[in-house]
Amino acid sequence: MSVSGIDGNLLRKMIIAGANELSGQRAAIDALNVFPVPDGDTGANMSMTVIAAAKEAGKTASPNAGDVAKAASNGSLRGARGNSGVILSQLFRGFAKGLDGVGLADGRRLAEAFRKASDTAYKAVMKPREGTILTVAREMGEQAAESAENGADAEGVIRDMLARGRDVLERTTEMLAELRQAGVVDAGGKGLIVFLEGAASVIGSDAEVSLDAPEAAGAASAPAQTAAAMSSADIRFAYCTEFFIDIKAGERTSEEIENEMTEFLSALGDSIVAAADEEIVKIHVHTNHPGNVLERAMRYGSLSSIKIENMRLQHTTLINFSAKKPEPRPKSKHSPLGVVAVASGAGFRDLFISLGADEVVEGGQTMNPSAEDILDAIGRVDADAVIVLPNNGNIVLAAQQAASLCQGKKAFVAPSKTIPQGLAAMVSYMPSADAESNVSEMTKSLGQVKTGQVTRAVRDARIGGKDIREGDYICILDGEIAAVNSEREPAVEELLDVMLRDGGDVVSLYYGEGVSEADAGTLADYVREKYQESELELYDGGQPVYDFIVSVE
Repeated sequence: MSVSGIDGNLLRKMIIAGANELSGQRAAIDALNVFPVPDGDTGANMSMTVIAAAKEAGKTASPNAGDVAKAASNGSLRGARGNSGVILSQLFRGFAKGLDGVGLADGRRLAEAFRKASDTAYKAVMKPREGTILTVAREMGEQAAESAENGADAEGVIRDMLARGRDVLERTTEMLAELRQAGVVDAGGKGLIVFLEGAASVIGSDAEVSLDAPEAAGAASAPAQTAAAMSSADIRFAYCTEFFIDIKAGERTSEEIENEMTEFLSALGDSIVAAADEEIVKIHVHTNHPGNVLERAMRYGSLSSIKIENMRLQHTTLINFSAKKPEPRPKSKHSPLGVVAVASGAGFRDLFISLGADEVVEGGQTMNPSAEDILDAIGRVDADAVIVLPNNGNIVLAAQQAASLCQGKKAFVAPSKTIPQGLAAMVSYMPSADAESNVSEMTKSLGQVKTGQVTRAVRDARIGGKDIREGDYICILDGEIAAVNSEREPAVEELLDVMLRDGGDVVSLYYGEGVSEADAGTLADYVREKYQESELELYDGGQPVYDFIVSVE
């Protein structure tokens, strides 16, 4: 007998079952990595995000679908890890909006909730690329609407939606060149399908379901995704503009303002994010006309936390540490400003602390911390305002989500995408200056750092005209494979030659766990002999996954 509607009890069971299924397949989803390097973590990030959602859903005994959806949304927002996890949390958020106040969700209400889920996720990631989890979610939402319009009940809507989703997922391989080249489907889209398949499997079943996905399972084995961390683009719009609109009472709803601002901003710039809560709309845009943006926003209410940064300004900074580990800067009990950094490896943790960071969250290339992990670290800093350095492109969205959830103090994100960028930002950090000025200066420093990373291939592949064999050493620079070699030393030497082609004031070599000081010293001698005009710094970073991280300034 088909299920005509989904109440809170069934929805709770579906979310838990979906979390279990996603947790069980996270390793296979991690393996859907464009580059053949041991850093795929989409499955782990999505799994841990959905486990957080399932835990919160399990805490409410409400029989209403809307209440359970809201609890799951709250859990996912705080538990979101990585870009894929943040997008998934936005899908939960939109789904909860669509079921607000609903006790029993029939086919039409369910279809509306799926549509809102897709819309909310798209708005959180402006100008998305087709062929990703967003495409899969959007087309499933469209199918749900079609099925509901044709009279399908709740179970029928989900069945038809999943069939469409599987078809779209297969087509993602042809939608994006990098997926086609690697011969894989989109990992985020796959994770979404797996979760929904697990959720659908318990519809009509009387069996009890409990959360058996261990939260730490993904953390133990999930290295960070770095291809996204190293992508770059030409700066077309000079000013990174960010602020909050405190909505006027009795005027337009937050969702209406969100939609109107998104439409207005699309003609003025890119990297647009407009995210609405009940009383506040957060705006982020890269534009050449920040004044026009602020003037338009003032129609809807008062503005707060205004931040405008000129991304084209260049800021030269040198990381110059003594051979002896420097002592941490003295800190008073309470400060106007503090810093939270994300890093993996004891050496990197020490470097950030020595430069003045108050808290270092474990994570990055071996695991992406959740928004809640970052939020908790912000809370531990005894300061009026806190700046977060994500130090990985796959952590920036989670850091921004943590900042948006922060209460009681202001939180800002300087969007560092690599560890060397974060260290350069810390050199620019001035505790005596205000948060806005510091974020501006720290952000300027990011563009002055080139970052190379060296790891080993986990499968055969051909990328960018280079043939790669399992076990080869791969050197990645700015999202491109710069060198491939069966031996590590010549691979790193080739990477250094590429990075220093146009010169460099400071070269920093950070060697990881499993690399001897002698091997690192051999490469340091190569730099000293061939590039005598460059200052060389050698550190034991202790990082996992990557044998070497190289920075050139």
